[in-house]
Amino acid sequence: MSVTQDNLVTATQDHVVTATQDHVVTAWREMSACHAAACAALERELGERHGLGISDFEVLERLAESDGRKFRAQDLAEAVHLSQSALSRLVDRLARHGLVERCGCDVDRRGVYVVLTEAGEQRHAEAVPTHRDVLARHLPASMLSAPSSGR
Repeated sequence: MSVTQDNLVTATQDHVVTATQDHVVTAWREMSACHAAACAALERELGERHGLGISDFEVLERLAESDGRKFRAQDLAEAVHLSQSALSRLVDRLARHGLVERCGCDVDRRGVYVVLTEAGEQRHAEAVPTHRDVLARHLPASMLSAPSSGR
């Protein structure tokens, strides 16, 4: 078996790709573990202290940040990474607790808005310090030191 210069370059390139892939996989696993730990802590602490799940809090957060404290249901589902049916069940639960209301859309009768109530605003405001504390404890310092580019 003879080894040519082309074979050496290819072998070297394959090794570089493998090393890069290993680095990417390691980074993915670290990020995934960080996400899982943060989500578990958020679920536990938001639940124990405020009676909210992580998705409940995220919906309240998006509503609190939005103009008019309302969001079109379809857009809200996309923003919080839930299917429309999962969001509908979550909104039903939040509405039973008086934290949100559903309102029809004046422009498109098929559209539905989810609106934050005063009770929902209050519950969100009470839960924000817990949420931020958990994130500060579980996210890597490198993520917290510089403003995000949104990616």
